[in-house]
Amino acid sequence: MLLIHCPYCDATLPESEFAYAGEAHINRPADPSTLTDEEWRDYLFIRTNARGPHFERWRHVHGCARFFNAVRDTVSDRFLMTYKAGEARPDLTAVKEAAE
Repeated sequence: MLLIHCPYCDATLPESEFAYAGEAHINRPADPSTLTDEEWRDYLFIRTNARGPHFERWRHVHGCARFFNAVRDTVSDRFLMTYKAGEARPDLTAVKEAAE
C-alpha cells in the first residue's frame, strides 16, 4: 500500500484517500484557437512519462478535497515529496539527494 502525505492536512494516509490527477506543471496555451490540431493533441494527450522522478498532481478526495503536487519515482513507486499546488516546481537534484 502506498502512503501519501497531504501537504494541506499535514497527514500521511493510504493511497485510497487520494485520486491521481495527471502530470503536474502543464501550462494551458494562452490562445488554444491558434494551435494546430497536432499542437492541441500534444497539449491534451502527450506527457513525459518519465522513468524515475515524475511531477504529478493528486487530490485528497476523502479529506480536504484539495489538489497538490507530488514527486513520485516511477521505478520504485515511492513518493519523494509532496507540496502545495501553486508552489514552484522543486529542483530535482535536491529531491534526489534528499531521497538517498
